[in-house]
Amino acid sequence: QVQLVESGGGLVQPGGSLRLSCAASGGIVSVNVMGWYRQAPGKQRELVAAVRSRGTTTYADSVKGRFTISRDNAKNTVYLQMNSLKPEDTAVYYCNAEELYYIGGYSPRSWGQGIQVTVSS
Repeated sequence: QVQLVESGGGLVQPGGSLRLSCAASGGIVSVNVMGWYRQAPGKQRELVAAVRSRGTTTYADSVKGRFTISRDNAKNTVYLQMNSLKPEDTAVYYCNAEELYYIGGYSPRSWGQGIQVTVSS
């Protein structure tokens, strides 16, 4: 069974930094796109950043210059380094994997359980 497990969330003051990690497991063969979405209370889930297997990245305009996404293909892990955090970054962050091949199957899209990030003084 494919699982995406997030870690690294928590409470941080404005201007601070956090690093999120998400490890995919369950007989993973390859993953095309890995990324992060977030959902704040009362708002729709939105893309934060994504990275393809060959390294191409995409960022939401609101996080450009502050967040950096990276991945370790050998570990099937994606990271999100978040700097200069703002209160409006407060949300539940979800790890996402697209076009994931695992032993015996394929998943077009998989999600982690979500992790809370709170930016507050």
